[in-house]
Amino acid sequence: MRNQRIELIKKYIEDEKNVSLDKLCEIFKVSKNTIRRDINELENLGFVKKVYGGVTLNSQSEIRPLLPYRERYVQNKAEKEHIAKLASELVLDDDIIFIDTGTTCCSLIDYIGNKKCTVITNSMRVCLSAMQYSSLKVIVLPGVLKRETMSFISSDRLNYLEDFNITKAFMTCTGVTVENGLTNASEEEYWVKKAAVENSKSCFLLADHSKFGKFSLMTFCKLKDIDNIITDEPLNEEIKKYCKDNQIKISY
Repeated sequence: MRNQRIELIKKYIEDEKNVSLDKLCEIFKVSKNTIRRDINELENLGFVKKVYGGVTLNSQSEIRPLLPYRERYVQNKAEKEHIAKLASELVLDDDIIFIDTGTTCCSLIDYIGNKKCTVITNSMRVCLSAMQYSSLKVIVLPGVLKRETMSFISSDRLNYLEDFNITKAFMTCTGVTVENGLTNASEEEYWVKKAAVENSKSCFLLADHSKFGKFSLMTFCKLKDIDNIITDEPLNEEIKKYCKDNQIKISY
């Protein structure tokens, strides 16, 4: 309930740009203390800035919404193929890997079709791509189809993932910054992504250059918890320094 309200507050501020706390209380029928807690969460994500008596949309960083799957699939396609090919070199026989629902991760399957490994995913696209490769054992998480992400979603899968000894998780995001970490725009996807990271021995971020310096609604992983960033271009000095200080490998 609270997460749904925060998402609605986010959309309202996005439309209005500036709004008072009293107005938010009136619209969402909650107390000022409740609104303050919700605003604090949005501020921590970098989405808003507090001003006297209210909040304003933070325009210093680009906030990325969730785009339809088909639109995301064609964006930076060559770069995504390059990233997927690099990532495939990290997959070994007998690995138990989690593959995320992002469009970059879907390309990974075609580069590991000759590997004898287990693939765990909640992506319908990953599942369909893997069908042609008999050496891949595929485990699909149960749930209801979310068409925007072509994924299966269910709160039950959080405990479900704890039963697997995942060696490597290949993750994507809507945006990534040093301050906000890996972020995404879907509440349902957030819980699955968070559980996959927490239940994996190693975690790899697959992200093209367009994802850096931007963020979305929810942080599912701190940047320091990533073992390797796989991208298509050299990163800016801020992120490179952060990665060096936190022993995060960068591949491009």
